[in-house]
Amino acid sequence: MLKTLNQRIFLPVFVGPLEEKNQIGSKKRFARPKLDLLQPLRQWLDKFEIENQKLAKFIAKMIPAQCPFERDLMLFGRKIGHIPPMCKLNPLYNELVYLRFRALCYLVDQCGEDIQSYC
Repeated sequence: MLKTLNQRIFLPVFVGPLEEKNQIGSKKRFARPKLDLLQPLRQWLDKFEIENQKLAKFIAKMIPAQCPFERDLMLFGRKIGHIPPMCKLNPLYNELVYLRFRALCYLVDQCGEDIQSYC
């Protein structure tokens, strides 16, 4: 234990014993590979090519720019609570956001369209 500026710092919190590190390393060595059932769908979404203006507009409209469930709960003008974004719980969230981004890029680069209405 160290004492600095009237605060005590416990070293075992920051530095664990060597035995624990060895046990963690052995668990990783013998761990089974994790089976990801959504990996084919993730790969398909990442490789999906947008080649049609109608499709790009549809994707940009259907995938929201921000999570529609995130809210601040207000009562008499004061914030009493916050509902966190539930979109992060979606296992395909990153792929869908990237797909929307590619659709918007297609509309700007290939079609020369103004995308302010989608933001």
